[in-house]
Amino acid sequence: MQYRISHVTRFTYEASISESVMEVRMQPRTEGRQRCLHFGLKTSPASRPLMYLDHDGNTVHHFDIPGRHSRLVLTAEALVEVAPVTAPAEEAEAGTWADLDTLTDTGDWWDALAPSTFARPTPRLHELARSLDLQRGANPMATMQSLMGAMFSHFEYRPESTEVDSPIDVALQARQGVCQDFAHIFIALGRQLGVPCRYVSGYLCHQPDHATRSSDGATHAWVEAYLPGRGWTGFDPTNNLLGDDRHIRVAVGRDYADVPPTKGVFTGTSAVRSELAVAVRVASTQRSAAGDNVPFVPWLSREAAAPLVDEIGSQQQ
Repeated sequence: MQYRISHVTRFTYEASISESVMEVRMQPRTEGRQRCLHFGLKTSPASRPLMYLDHDGNTVHHFDIPGRHSRLVLTAEALVEVAPVTAPAEEAEAGTWADLDTLTDTGDWWDALAPSTFARPTPRLHELARSLDLQRGANPMATMQSLMGAMFSHFEYRPESTEVDSPIDVALQARQGVCQDFAHIFIALGRQLGVPCRYVSGYLCHQPDHATRSSDGATHAWVEAYLPGRGWTGFDPTNNLLGDDRHIRVAVGRDYADVPPTKGVFTGTSAVRSELAVAVRVASTQRSAAGDNVPFVPWLSREAAAPLVDEIGSQQQ
């Protein structure tokens, strides 16, 4: 399946700022079943983005706009091809717990097993683990599928119920959140079982014949667990789905802190109120949305006192 993706991010400042420095993780990955056939990034005011690969193989574009400006718009366009999963999960070899323990005993997976910024044990997480009777089941694949289904049943999806930098306890206490929260909780619980887990940021193509509860017109987040016999396997606890050809992978990391779509700083000499709005359109080439008006969704507003050196809001659903 081929997809056209349009991802527009708009920062608006109440007073002009003197410089923006930013890095962007918006280019879909090329590996496995997925190929990024085309990617373009432009900024307004204009800049000349440079590119590098980070330690996880994510493509990072970075740029500097030194002139004064009161608005910054990033437009990323991509054409991506994703091949379907070749075998149903129940027929694929998932390996045993002994296989997994032998693998992780090498120490090569410590970064996918250790606590990270947003995916770390807390008393509320331990309470959830007890209520779910979290333990190793018949095999790693079956256990992770069961955990995904349990989380889908126990948590309500509610947009804007948490902030981009909310710790998992906020969602755990309210039993509701967004895809980012569900991914972090799932990662923390999976690591507790000794399963290497990592965070995936990207997009989900919503289709009329496939019911999903995550928001259309936004970025998406899910989890990949490393399973013997299968390698990195996608789990989407927000929608109770295994990763398939509708999941378009952009970046992977230990958690959201490693892979925000935008991250940077701006400088100014007066008090500034900044607002962030995002518009995302994902469509298969069979039903391309070219020419459609893509609605902007407000994500963040903040105030800062002068003199200002402020972090530009990282964004995610």
